[in-house]
Amino acid sequence: MNRHFVRAGALPAPRIGLPQPLSREDIDSVVVAALEEDRLGPGRLGAGDITSDNVVPAGARARARLVCKGHGRLAGLDVFARVVELCDPQARRELLARDGDPIAPGAVLARFEGRARALLGAERTALNLIQRMSGVASVTARYVEACAGRARILDTRKTTPNLRVLEKYAVRCGGGENHRFGLYDEAMIKNNHLDLAGRGLAECVRELRVALGPGVRITAEARDEAEALAAVEGGADVVLLDNLSPERMAAVAPRLREFAAGLGNGLELEASGGITLENIARVAESGVDRISIGALTHSAPALDLSFYLEPAP
Repeated sequence: MNRHFVRAGALPAPRIGLPQPLSREDIDSVVVAALEEDRLGPGRLGAGDITSDNVVPAGARARARLVCKGHGRLAGLDVFARVVELCDPQARRELLARDGDPIAPGAVLARFEGRARALLGAERTALNLIQRMSGVASVTARYVEACAGRARILDTRKTTPNLRVLEKYAVRCGGGENHRFGLYDEAMIKNNHLDLAGRGLAECVRELRVALGPGVRITAEARDEAEALAAVEGGADVVLLDNLSPERMAAVAPRLREFAAGLGNGLELEASGGITLENIARVAESGVDRISIGALTHSAPALDLSFYLEPAP
């Protein structure tokens, strides 16, 4: 077997730019369970909204406004509207913004009119989801802005369990790019894999390429220049430089690209580990193509939004 595996074949395009709208199936897979959690609780033994059902008249109607109270980026408006729809299929709605829009305090994002009990029952679940998604989009947008186009910003698998599809959608709304969605769609050899494999990184990458073919992106994590060169030798599409300083990456990047070019291989370099808004500009200037940041999803604060209700005639 040739020592250097040269890949031939097209990889999937990067998942970047405003995403396609979320499917009804993807939204409902989260929303239905979230509403049941609020109405019925563990074991589905609850009795619904015991406050509204006993305080608000059954025939009462209400109007509501979804209002932004902070600066950020919108994500999840269709999710919000779907929560309302599931609670009151006849509710009227007017969506006044779009996912991906910059938003500011005082902006009215949507208006609804429907059964008062239904709108009250939808309020918290709908707000929890849109505030979470808009928080992720807003943090992503800040990293993208700080990077100033010198490198692409990617998410990771450090997402809230069962909310990954929503959070990764929100990253795209903030101008970021999706990394692999799970263990199934792209291969990534991490440090733990290498420590348990019993063989070198170059050999592991070559074996993965043979097993998966040319159309699956392979990322290899590297803790130092030696591992990075081994990943390039094996034919990795992406070499992830883990926790290297910007100065060290700037020194290593040209050598890695030169080695890959000599093998006839394409190569992208990715930085990860310890990335903050304070240091991302220096990381982007080091010559990497992409920067993956777990904080986009695991540490994003919710964006402040409110749902104001009033009686409807």
